[in-house]
Amino acid sequence: MSEYKTFNADDAIAFADEHSELFGEHSKLSAEELADGDLNLVFRVENDKGTSVIVKQALPYARFVGESWPLTTDRARLEAEVLKMHRRFCPEHTVEVRYFDPVACAILMEDLDDYRILRAELNDGKKFNHLAPQMASYMANTLFYTSDFVLSSENKKAEVARFLNPELCLISEDLFFTDPYCNHERNTIEPSILEKAKTLWHDDALKAEVAALKASFLSKPQALLHGDLHSGSVFINSDNCKVIDAEFGFFGPIGFDVGTLLGNLLLNYLASPGLHDAEDSASQQAYLLEQAEQLWLQFSETFTELMNRETQDPALENNLYQQRFLQQVFSDAAGYAGCELIRRTVGLAHVADLDSISDAALRTQCQRNALKLGRELIMQRSELNNINQLLNLVRYQQAD
Repeated sequence: MSEYKTFNADDAIAFADEHSELFGEHSKLSAEELADGDLNLVFRVENDKGTSVIVKQALPYARFVGESWPLTTDRARLEAEVLKMHRRFCPEHTVEVRYFDPVACAILMEDLDDYRILRAELNDGKKFNHLAPQMASYMANTLFYTSDFVLSSENKKAEVARFLNPELCLISEDLFFTDPYCNHERNTIEPSILEKAKTLWHDDALKAEVAALKASFLSKPQALLHGDLHSGSVFINSDNCKVIDAEFGFFGPIGFDVGTLLGNLLLNYLASPGLHDAEDSASQQAYLLEQAEQLWLQFSETFTELMNRETQDPALENNLYQQRFLQQVFSDAAGYAGCELIRRTVGLAHVADLDSISDAALRTQCQRNALKLGRELIMQRSELNNINQLLNLVRYQQAD
């Protein structure tokens, strides 16, 4: 291909056929466009024997806004490279990239056709005991092995430069840390919580803490992040989790990935009373808090083991420093989880957890709880010493 063109189904078939060895010479191929959501075209290409692959192409604009919001198609390269890097350190839980075309800005990857999107499964009240340990392993391994604990100073700086992602980072900077805290035209706010949203815009103490979290996001290249690790970026089945959609990847604060995923578990916890009857909601909430607890405990345990065994820089082998480092990651994660709760409630990109609650009064109460808990996580993050204190705050905020 000599120039970029937007794929249709026939283009996706031709791309998959040329760059995949899965299909035989006489296969009859078909393509189905899948709903990716915000930024890309995604096709499932399948032959008549049921063998399939995914073709994902970056569009030159933000799909959820339109051509008025142009975006670089180089994000496809970044996504492919992030996924390859993460798969190197955690192959069990990272989707496989099989080919990348820099001109078409298209990725060929494995089809997770026997998996389902985690957000939808949680909204349906499904429970997976392997969720927390597997996602903890994914985060601990991908974040540790791309950090200063392993990479030399020279190599780390080169990798930071290779994974610069200014346009998509700007989206995160705006949607996480700026738009929800002002009367921005991109915000989507239900009238029933507009007054609560307005209090955020005039809460200088909160905005100062959000500014501090944004400053860390801008200036703390600790490890190669996924950058958008919400429950829509995780596919799950009865045995395994796999992470997809890494186009927001860059070198940033480790707590951002941890906090984003933690925040999505808490979003589902807060939405549960609007999604299920009382008995099922109580059961689902107990499960989600247990998963949130195990997510942090197993992440920190694995990360600590890796620091003890694999740290390459002698100065960073100091045990007291390592304990302080993980405590700072926890504090950051709590703050970023709070930002996730707020921005998913009054910002541009909402989630089905809250928006699919059919009872308007219940939906309003769940949204109010999300804003309240989000603020407390941000404001109290430095005083929270462990995951049990954080989860007690969650329980207290809902009961209050």
